[in-house]
Amino acid sequence: MINREIHFAQRPSPQPNDDCFKLVESQLSEELEEGQVLIKNLWMSVDPYMRPRMNDVKSYIPPFQLDHVLEGGAIGVVMQSKNPKLAVGTHVESMNGWREYFVSNGKGLGIRDTSNIAPQDYIGILGMPGITAYVGTKVLGEAKAGETVYVSGAGGAVGTLVCQIAKALGCTVVGSAGSDEKVDWLLNTAKIDAAFNYKTTDDFAGKLAELCPKGIHLFFDNVGGSQLDGALLNMRKNGRAILCGTIEDYNEAPEKRHGITNMFKVVTLGVTVKGFVVLDYMAEYHQAFIEDMANWRAEGKIVWQETVFEGIAKAPEAFLGLFSGANLGKMLVKLADS
Repeated sequence: MINREIHFAQRPSPQPNDDCFKLVESQLSEELEEGQVLIKNLWMSVDPYMRPRMNDVKSYIPPFQLDHVLEGGAIGVVMQSKNPKLAVGTHVESMNGWREYFVSNGKGLGIRDTSNIAPQDYIGILGMPGITAYVGTKVLGEAKAGETVYVSGAGGAVGTLVCQIAKALGCTVVGSAGSDEKVDWLLNTAKIDAAFNYKTTDDFAGKLAELCPKGIHLFFDNVGGSQLDGALLNMRKNGRAILCGTIEDYNEAPEKRHGITNMFKVVTLGVTVKGFVVLDYMAEYHQAFIEDMANWRAEGKIVWQETVFEGIAKAPEAFLGLFSGANLGKMLVKLADS
């Protein structure tokens, strides 16, 4: 059978573009060995964390290898099976995205119940974006009722959920996003307390001071750079800054990245700054996350938003769109209906 997949063609320098990706067709054998299954991917995820993996540097996760198929979260269905634990029709989660089909011995596959849950939820609201928002807000950020929470990148997959989790916990929530459409969604759909378009705001720190007159108790940062710098000017005494991502700098050469000029505020205000990678917390907090998320959704406190591209050939465009603000909520690529 013909299998199409996206290979990593060249490293960015520093901006990724279409030349970094190559659509490759190959023959995939349908003759399975004992213990193997043939998986058809239905949905795949593209995420900002993939951008640093394009650099050939040591990090918490290995870099992508040139001329190899890319990797990322995906939900698929078992089409053929010689594995007694994985019957035909079983939905599975894997890190084998960026391809339409793959053969597996079952290792690294997670069985997912889709009887009452949309398959793509497992790589979205119930997957890495969801638990990232949960751990950063409730566990590490210790958000409490009555506090003011500011979220940068509030219109993205993680940011939209941070805003709503903080609201569910009784906080006053302020978010910044990169378009008026996202601001409107945050105010009128997610129903947070205040939001603004940072791209049309001349005085970023001044706008935060206006919207957070009593200061920021908890800052959840998806952006870094100038937004982190501006937020530090508006932190409360003993405030907390939880750093999840620095997307502002991902595509900048090191010498052009925004330095932090207001770090002394960390000293004078006693601000706690904590960076985290959610992989370090999944095992411990996954069950609590699933239970809390189920309760919040049942109570109507969580609204989930997706931006969907169709077909494997559109995967690079979807990924690049993350850095131009093309997504509202979670960016997904739909590969097949069933």
